Amino acid sequence: MRYITDIQSYCGKKRTAVTLGKFDGLHRGHQKLIEKIKEHADEDCESVVVSFNIGRDFLMTNEEKRDRLEKEVDWLISTPFTEELRTMEAEAFIKEILVKKLRTSYIAVGPDYHFGHEKRGDVKMLAEYAPVCGYELEVIEKENHKGRNISSTYVREALAQGAVELANTLLGYRYGMRGFVEHGKQLGRTLGFPTMNVAPEKGKILPRFGVYACRIKVDDVWHEGIGNVGIKPTVSDEKRALTEVYAFDYSADAYGKPAEIEFCAFERPETVFSSVEELKKHVDSDILYGREYFQK
Repeated sequence: MRYITDIQSYCGKKRTAVTLGKFDGLHRGHQKLIEKIKEHADEDCESVVVSFNIGRDFLMTNEEKRDRLEKEVDWLISTPFTEELRTMEAEAFIKEILVKKLRTSYIAVGPDYHFGHEKRGDVKMLAEYAPVCGYELEVIEKENHKGRNISSTYVREALAQGAVELANTLLGYRYGMRGFVEHGKQLGRTLGFPTMNVAPEKGKILPRFGVYACRIKVDDVWHEGIGNVGIKPTVSDEKRALTEVYAFDYSADAYGKPAEIEFCAFERPETVFSSVEELKKHVDSDILYGREYFQK
């Protein structure tokens, strides 16, 4: 896959099958669009995902998006939503970007896709220009879960409630985060459960603060465990959110190493305990919950 971070840098020579949007989270609805452009790609036509970077809080970093699409499409264009793009008239976007720049022969978008200045462009306009500009348009109905359309907003709501199992169903994979293992106060080690502290990338959305059954990958190996998402209110005055993971079968020194965490199931909200002894008692219960979860 070719990966570029500015749509104006695109230099492909073949015709393209294109889908466009924010693609925050790459949930099952997004995956449906991507499958469509893959179906239309061949030796003369390349599949292209145009992902507009809009907003400061996100479900998926650009690097995560790149890794998830690496073997799926020919091009990922992860482009900032510049003033030029924001103010470009919808007709100009079709002619200059879709037709001239991308050489588009097939477009797959959802029914609510909008583009151009003041979002004047929509699927109706794309359909009107299709015969003139020589591309085929397919409007793909949204993916549905229990009577509600799957969307990034739906995923965010689920994460805010701690409903990571629902979020994972909507996404089609486990929600997670990446970072580096940091030095902490080593309190967990003295209490018998050494933990790894991992801070999320700036802007990355964390699930509701609390304790989760989770998995952590260190040195390319996945380990089961429990993780606390939050600010560790019982033992720290620092108001910086991070995920603290105790992996059941990991005892090596992981400080400074890259780590990836997946959230599997919510156990309880983050709590302020009256003492370290009370904290340890609850962590023992958390560990039992985690072990039973992964044994199921």
